[in-house]
Amino acid sequence: MANTAKRGRPAKAAEPAIIAEKKVDLSKFDNGIKIPSEYEIIGRAGIVYMLNRSEVMHFDKKTKKQVSLRYCPNEPSIMKDEQNDSSPKGSVVFREGRLFVGEQNQNLKKFLDLHPDNQVNGGSIFRRVDHAELAKKELAADFLYADAVNLVRNKSIDEIMSVATAFAINTDRMVDEVRHDLLVFAKKNPKSFIEAFDNPVIETKAKVKKAMKYNLISHKGGHIIWTDTNKHIIAVPEGKDPADIFVRYCMTETGSVVLNEIERQLA
Repeated sequence: MANTAKRGRPAKAAEPAIIAEKKVDLSKFDNGIKIPSEYEIIGRAGIVYMLNRSEVMHFDKKTKKQVSLRYCPNEPSIMKDEQNDSSPKGSVVFREGRLFVGEQNQNLKKFLDLHPDNQVNGGSIFRRVDHAELAKKELAADFLYADAVNLVRNKSIDEIMSVATAFAINTDRMVDEVRHDLLVFAKKNPKSFIEAFDNPVIETKAKVKKAMKYNLISHKGGHIIWTDTNKHIIAVPEGKDPADIFVRYCMTETGSVVLNEIERQLA
């Protein structure tokens, strides 16, 4: 008789065993090497620049004395009086203006940090690169530019045109073209650009330039005059910018009367 399959509920499959996750101790993979210190030549540098191998002097603030420094790769100290006189001096070479010093090379690092040619010690040859400070400055500059972009995007057309006029940007174009040129200006100097908004001097300068553009006032023969009547307003010293002189005049109590009249005619 042929065997028949046993009827009934199929056997329950065994559940996979749950294996506890083993935490890996990453510390054993740490070789202890940190990001190397970076030093750079100030200004233009050639492919290779070598510090003078002569001994250099350093003022020790603890002992209040001048001490002689030498970089000897085989010596743990950079103080000459703590070294073997026969120890060979090492070369300190910057390649393409930069030198990277690993954490394990502490004597070279100390030598460079105390070297009189280091900018931090009053020198003018090289300096240590502070990446944290550079990142901070770059971030601040990015935020400043972002603020400038927001001003260009959100300020009213009148404010945009006033600032553009003060910066001698052609405003006889589409607004988007003016905004584009303001962005270019803002990228070069975002701080000055941001300060231009809500600045009474910039606002007055924009009104003065607009008044000159529409011939409400003119500069003739060293004088600012009302164009329609040729009536004298102020004299402009030779070699000075007429607009700047007139703006400063308009910011005075006497000149405010003239500025009010300009604003009335421009309205």
